Amino acid sequence: MRLLLVEDDAMVGRAMRHALFDAGFSVDWVTNGNAAEQALSNDAYALALLDLGLPGRDGLTLLRRLRSRKSDLAVIIVTARDALAERVEGLNAGADDYVLKPFEMDELLARVHALLRRRVGSASPTLSAGALTLDPIRKTVSLRGVPVEMSAKEIKLLEVMLQKPGAVYSRAALEEALYGWGEEIASNAIEVHLHNLRKKLGAETIRNVRGVGYKIVEVQ
Repeated sequence: MRLLLVEDDAMVGRAMRHALFDAGFSVDWVTNGNAAEQALSNDAYALALLDLGLPGRDGLTLLRRLRSRKSDLAVIIVTARDALAERVEGLNAGADDYVLKPFEMDELLARVHALLRRRVGSASPTLSAGALTLDPIRKTVSLRGVPVEMSAKEIKLLEVMLQKPGAVYSRAALEEALYGWGEEIASNAIEVHLHNLRKKLGAETIRNVRGVGYKIVEVQ
């Protein structure tokens, strides 16, 4: 799953990107408001982590412009601005959550996972399609109660498709969700990962919708 990190402090940004990457996310990191606005103009992201005090354009302005376009992108404000009025202003501007610096990385990751779960209408920490279950936090997959060994990319791909079982995802959409800026993508990378998932989960688990893309079905 692909996230946008908007943070101008190099040390904080590196730490956040490293922790998010280790948690299985693809992360694009920008350090100023102008670059953030350009990045937010597409629909590649599942969630944005947004600092407020940014060079070029402040975070609240970015958030208000995002919401004025009717974007429902999940947004967590991550800032040192701790005044009650500023927290209220950020939430009223359309933020889904507000995290104060300094923070514990484990708490931030927990908030990211919780918000992503709410966005797909699930209170459970796991994703499932029938007898197929994925734990996005522990990065474990089980089929009919039996653990299935998978690579990091296979788990990422499965996590994206399990957000909405039955929905059809184009190859381009899956590439955008899995790979961040600067990551080299082989022309057949998605097909290779899907082939490996079918071998491990069953050929009928992931179906090709001709000319459109791929979908995951409930496993009996």
